[in-house]
Formats: sequence, C-alpha cells, structure tokens
Amino acid sequence: MTKRTARAVASPNIALIKYWGNRDHNLRWPSNGSISLTLGGLETRTTVTFDETLPSDRLTFDGLTPPNSALLRVSEHLDRIRRIAGIHTPAHVESQNNFPAGVGIASSASAFAALTLAGTAAADLSLNPKELSRLARLGSGSACRSIFGGYVEWHAGETDADSYAEPLAPPEHWDLIDLIAVISREHKGVGSTQGHTLADTSPLQSARVADAPRRLNICRDALLHRDFPTLASIVEQDSNLMHAVMFTSTPALIYWSPATIEVIHAVTTWRAEGLDVCYTIDAGPNVHCLCRKQHADQVEERLGDLPGVIDLLRAHPGGPASVI
Repeated sequence: MTKRTARAVASPNIALIKYWGNRDHNLRWPSNGSISLTLGGLETRTTVTFDETLPSDRLTFDGLTPPNSALLRVSEHLDRIRRIAGIHTPAHVESQNNFPAGVGIASSASAFAALTLAGTAAADLSLNPKELSRLARLGSGSACRSIFGGYVEWHAGETDADSYAEPLAPPEHWDLIDLIAVISREHKGVGSTQGHTLADTSPLQSARVADAPRRLNICRDALLHRDFPTLASIVEQDSNLMHAVMFTSTPALIYWSPATIEVIHAVTTWRAEGLDVCYTIDAGPNVHCLCRKQHADQVEERLGDLPGVIDLLRAHPGGPASVI
C-alpha cells in the first residue's frame, strides 16, 4: 500500500432514549440501551488517505488543524482499523461538517461513523453492518447508531461483543422533523466522553438505568405505532432523567442556559395548545424539538421568535452512513 483513499458521509443522530454512562469506559460499553433518530440533512464528510510517505497521522477539520487531543482520538480509532487490516500505514484524515460541532448535536457520532466507514474502505476491509457498528462504538458510543438510517436501537448487550446498534424502522416509516433550536455555538466545556465517567457519581443513575427497559419498550412501541403523544411523554421524561443525573453528578454538569428553559416551557405550552411537538436535549444547551411534519412550519416560526434562539437547524429521518 503506497497510497489508498476512501471517503464516507454520515449523519448525527438524536437519542430519544439516551445513552449516558458506561459499564466499561474504554470499550464504551453502555450502562443501558438506547433508541435514536438519524438526522438527515446534517452530515459529516470524511476522507481517509493511508499514505506511506507520511511520518505520522494528520487531521484537518473544516480546513483547520484541531487540538492534539482530537488527533489522538482519531489515531486511536485508526489503530483499531490498522490492527484488523494488518497494516501500519499513517493516514491523513480530512473532515467537514455542515452543522456546529461540540454543542450537543452528536457531532462525534457522525464523525466516528464516517471515519469508521472511510477508514475501513481505505484499508480494503469488508465488514458487515454489525461489525461496523461495534467498531464505530469504540470511537464514540453513539456513533454505532449513526451507521444506520431512520430509527435505530442500540442494544447494551451482555458483553462487548453483543453491544451494537441495528435498524428499528426505516426513514420513511414516520416523517418526524427535528427542529434544533441553537442556543449556543460555543464548544461545551465538558465533553460527553468525560461526562459519561461522572454518571455513576450521581445517586440517581442507578434508578435511571434500572428503569431503562421500561422506557425503551414504551418508546419502541410508540415509534412502531406512530403514537406521538406517548412518544412525546417518554422522550421528555427520558431527557429529564439524564439531565437530572448530570445535575446531581460530582462535579455537577449543568449544560442548560436560561434560553434552554424558555424553549422547554414554550414547547410544552404549544403541545397543550394542540401542536404535536416535544423536546429532548443531549449534552449541551441546544434543544431538539421533534414534531410531526404537518406542524413543523408552525413550530419553526414560533421557535424563531423566542429570545435566545440564535439559529434553527431542520433535520428529517436520514439514511445510513455510506462510502461515496
């Protein structure tokens, strides 16, 4: 191998039932299963070039050189691919996003899903979707879900080997829209990887994990039957539970801002008035507002009028990660 290149594209996902906390942090083996929606229209495009003339791995993101910590994490993932392929060739990784990174829109999920596909293709590996999902998980837990499109379930598994994601329903199953109310584009101070290590310091985490099978069952059934009121109730409860764990961890993780709370109150009011909309929030201040397609324009207009909302992103059920 003198030089070999491959390019892949992947979308982030929004967890409807959240992943927070690990049974093994090195393996990113989660404390509980999760369900997500792949966010079409938002994407990471990544090119991996294995090049024997390079002295070491290189990384550029949106045309810039990111911190060494980002390169280290990418190199560790490339090492997993190189071990499977039996090669030692350094790589140049070029990645671009069309949405903000590090603000609670699952940029690491799309980044490591795209890196996994581009890296394995450039290394001339042929892995099945389950193997790709498990491999992506080792780079970023939620990346295992971004391998697939539509509605996706990540099984926590009894071992590392059976912790992977698989499709629950295709994108066309239900035309929900995710309107992301951007409160801040600032990179969060504590990333999700570090946050997961704090989950067990909260006295609420054990109760949250113990109740996860109930929430998963309710969410799965609501999705399959397109039952929006039930989905809204369980999605908001699950999001609140995760943030309750964050609030009560040591040290506390408080990602919300006053504008975050304004959006929460507005969404619950609009639903009481008859709009099919609910909120969910990942590790950041920005609010994902899920709604039926027929209500999306009204919700989008109302969100745009709220103080503190500096931008709106619109996503639909997206397709799987792919080599392009």
